[in-house]
Amino acid sequence: MDSPTTLADWIALFSQAELPVLKSSARALHRLYSDESALNARAVAGVVTDDPLMTVKLLRYMQQRKHAQQQVELIDVKQTLLMMGMDTFFRDVPARPIVEDMLRGHTEALVHLLHTVRRAQRSAHYAFDWALRLHDLHAEEVQASALLTHSAEMLMWCFNPAPMLEIRRRQQADPGLRSADAQKQVLGFTGVELQRQLTIEWRLPALLLDLFDPAEARSSRVRNVMLAVSLARHSAAGWDDAALPDDYLAIGDLLHMDPDRVRALVMHTADAH
Repeated sequence: MDSPTTLADWIALFSQAELPVLKSSARALHRLYSDESALNARAVAGVVTDDPLMTVKLLRYMQQRKHAQQQVELIDVKQTLLMMGMDTFFRDVPARPIVEDMLRGHTEALVHLLHTVRRAQRSAHYAFDWALRLHDLHAEEVQASALLTHSAEMLMWCFNPAPMLEIRRRQQADPGLRSADAQKQVLGFTGVELQRQLTIEWRLPALLLDLFDPAEARSSRVRNVMLAVSLARHSAAGWDDAALPDDYLAIGDLLHMDPDRVRALVMHTADAH
């Protein structure tokens, strides 16, 4: 296949390619597979839901094979694993290729990818915790949506590292250059367009589409995911970012808490993970 040049080309490539997973996930899954006493859907789900790439790999697999009469979206990873069985999972959703192998020789791109993964993990922990506090009956969908918010960007770091670095270089050279504009210049489309199209093509959590819908902006579930993503981004380099007090206020509005209590809650969640 020629190198992709359009949004449609990238969607086609990602839909056919073996999606990579983190080395840590591959090792953890190998340990579980080698120890029958530890091997169960809950343990495997714990590994999968901590790796956004492994999660999107599993959801893509299931949606591509979904029966026409099956109306329920598969969002809960543990339920998905119980439905498919451990043998099918390990045979048909292999923990390979390895991200770190794919990006050997692209150290800078790997660093950016791993930072993005870490932010996604933290977003998912925050969003899940808040969903439980809000008595959301589908907290797993909120968790998965926060984890997968930047899955298209992660895939581009894995499959297209040089242009992704060029986008960053242009933004560093021109701090006023918006991400979407830099992406359009280099790729011909934006990351949001790619994320939205992948969400539709692979029937990823419907909540991910709501994030792009202005009509859903005040929904508590959309606010939950957006605030979790924002908090993870602003706190990535430490807890003294100037934007964090505004995050605490907005999260307090969502959870009906004062900002000081929100800050303590957020720190506790961060320490726990």
